[in-house]
Amino acid sequence: MVDAARARKLADRIQQIVAEMLERRIKDPRLGFVTVTDTRITADLREATVFYTVFGSDAERADSAAALESAKGIIRSEVGRQTGVRFTPTLTFKHDPLPDSARQLDDLINAARARDAEVARKAEGAAYAGESDPYRKPDDILDGGPEPEIVPESGKDDQA
Repeated sequence: MVDAARARKLADRIQQIVAEMLERRIKDPRLGFVTVTDTRITADLREATVFYTVFGSDAERADSAAALESAKGIIRSEVGRQTGVRFTPTLTFKHDPLPDSARQLDDLINAARARDAEVARKAEGAAYAGESDPYRKPDDILDGGPEPEIVPESGKDDQA
C-alpha cells in the first residue's frame, strides 16, 4: 500500500495522459466529444477508474464507450510508458453521472425560482385577510376583548 498523496498524484497524471491521448492520438470516429472528469486509483495502484462525460445523445455516449473500450490497451501502454511505475494500472472507463445530476438540480432550482417569482408577483398588491398581526396580546384581554374559551380536559370528571 502507498500513501494517499502518491496515489492522488498518480491518478492526476493518469487523467492528464488519458485526456491527451483522447485529444491527440485516438482517432476513432465513434469517439464523440469526451471530457475526462476524474480518475480514481486503488490503494495498491493496480486498478484505475477513469470517469468521463460525453456531450451528446445516449447513442453518442454508447459509441464513445465502445471506442474507449477498444482503445483501452493503447491508452494503458502509454500510461505505463509515461508514468514509469512497476505495474501499470488496469484502466476502467465509467460514464460520470455527476454532470447529469448537476444539470437536473439546476433545472429544479430554476423552476423553484420561477415559482417564487410568480408567488411574489401575486403577493405584490395583496393585503392581509385580517389584521396585520393576527395574534392576541395580554393587553387585549384586559381591555375588554373577547374572553378566551376554556375547554375542560377530558378524563374521569366528564363521566360523573
